[in-house]
Amino acid sequence: MERVVVIADVDETRVLLSGEVDATLGAELSTACAAVLARHLPVVVDVGDVAFMDSTGVGFLARLASRTTRPPVVLLRPPPVVRFLLTKTRIGTLLEVREDEDGPHPAT
Repeated sequence: MERVVVIADVDETRVLLSGEVDATLGAELSTACAAVLARHLPVVVDVGDVAFMDSTGVGFLARLASRTTRPPVVLLRPPPVVRFLLTKTRIGTLLEVREDEDGPHPAT
């Protein structure tokens, strides 16, 4: 099963992350980041199936958030491990965090 999947839709680019998002995914995350940024469309990153994330995943989110024009990158369904990193690194302030597809949810 792939742990980094980019889905190019007509009006947005969606990234699905799953499993352990760590240094072993560095090349895949770099490729995904380039693909997402090349599209110049709103970005949704679904992390609902992430079991572990380290600074590699945080760096990926930071690159997307800092290089994507408005609207902000949407981070969808963050589990506790991701929420912890959002709070500790303050990267959550650069993202729109949502529990589901319908609306915003605080990052803390």
